[in-house]
Amino acid sequence: MSAYRRIHVPGGTYFFTVCLADRASDLLLREVSALRRAVRFTMAERPFQIDAFVVLPDHLHTVWTLPCGDADFSVRWGAIKSRFTREVRRVGFNPTLPQSPSKRRKGEAGIWQRRFWEHFIRDEADFAAHVGYCHWNPVKHGFVERPDAWPHSSVHRAIRRGEFVALGG
Repeated sequence: MSAYRRIHVPGGTYFFTVCLADRASDLLLREVSALRRAVRFTMAERPFQIDAFVVLPDHLHTVWTLPCGDADFSVRWGAIKSRFTREVRRVGFNPTLPQSPSKRRKGEAGIWQRRFWEHFIRDEADFAAHVGYCHWNPVKHGFVERPDAWPHSSVHRAIRRGEFVALGG
């Protein structure tokens, strides 16, 4: 088994990339309401602050700040993935992805990649760079020409607050 080293800083701010197992899928956009509900319910159980968020067809990026004294982002991601999976299965989504013996043994649906990528935010410049990455990612992937043209992004909140600076991706 691989030994992943994660930095756990109570009250820390982190950038995450979370991907579907099928990178050609558009499930996250088709079921964006289910994803929003999964995030909302998880936040109610285990609070955290969303500083930036963008949902693309097959992956998402987000920046979170955890509460003081709490560094457990892995449990939160597990809950979000699990809730989303249960809800899309209830409405009839059943992936036909090949599953490893380990995924079959654990009863995993095969919707998500098992792990996620996280980066601990070190300072204000790092924070700004990763929030900008979230906002500009739909442009980078060629879905839109401007970040504010993508509906599934926290860029709209940033614009309302006067926090969005259109400098490029």
